[in-house]
Amino acid sequence: MNKKISVIGSGGWGTAVALLLAKKENDVTLWSWQKEESDNLAKYHENKPFLPGVILPDNISFTSDLEQCADAELIVMATPSSAVSATAKNLSPMIKEGQTILNISKGLDPETRLRLSQIIRKHIPQADIAVMSGPSHAEEVSRGLPTTNVVAADNEKLAQKIQDIFMHDTFRVYTSSDMIGVEMGGTLKNVIAICAGITDGLGFGDNTKAALMTRGIAEIARLGVAMGAKPETFAGLSGIGDLIVTCTSMHSRNRRAGILIGKGKSCQEAVAEVKMVVEGVPTTKSGYYLAKEYGVDMPITAQAYEILFNGKKPKDAVMELMMRDKKHETF
Repeated sequence: MNKKISVIGSGGWGTAVALLLAKKENDVTLWSWQKEESDNLAKYHENKPFLPGVILPDNISFTSDLEQCADAELIVMATPSSAVSATAKNLSPMIKEGQTILNISKGLDPETRLRLSQIIRKHIPQADIAVMSGPSHAEEVSRGLPTTNVVAADNEKLAQKIQDIFMHDTFRVYTSSDMIGVEMGGTLKNVIAICAGITDGLGFGDNTKAALMTRGIAEIARLGVAMGAKPETFAGLSGIGDLIVTCTSMHSRNRRAGILIGKGKSCQEAVAEVKMVVEGVPTTKSGYYLAKEYGVDMPITAQAYEILFNGKKPKDAVMELMMRDKKHETF
């Protein structure tokens, strides 16, 4: 049975998810924050800036009016992390008790360092909230390439409901009860992806990137567990799975920004050249301060912070990491 679904945010990921849901014959509305963007989507049925060549079907409608999205059975939040708070606040008066909101954005609120599900719950306490994450480049999902994600909710039935809505022969969904772990894995991997790009820009090899990813997931898990996550979540799709795809693919805007920084560009110059939101930059600052708040050792994140915000030379940061005090691997 087809459902009425709204996707809030018409970037590449929001558009790809709208297309996926429309393939299952749902009635999908895709919201853009700019009327001009919405009008162009309606005119061309193509998201030319983000997914050129991908034609959107007729059962997707387009709007810049949140009121036209608010009565959906499922509302999917896909805005940049910096816009989640304002968007949720604007949506709140229109949301009924028990409506389902699924957050698929990856990041932390830049002002409060709260997880995005916490921000949505703060503004829309009457809603049932879940999150979904995993290795899922919009460019590949929109082309129907096999992809897997994990949906997490405090309520198992809610997670299973969303699993049923999304399951498709090109998109497999697992369930989890660990919202903290799923969110933090999908968020902090962007920090490591910037670092992976930096190592590419510096001309380093596979050994370096493998070490970075392995030690990166270790520190992501340390912080996540300190915040209440389950350690095993970070061995799953939203942890190591998302980390692998983001650190190794040129679809990753975080990796691309890192490459430019490794080649000598400033953080600001790199982000401007990528021309899209690079979530790993604000997440690095949030992760750096969360590590201090929770008393967790995150040396890679700390060096990323110094490079991005204090102008430290990447080669100096690498040398400092390599020459840290000797340690046991699992402590």
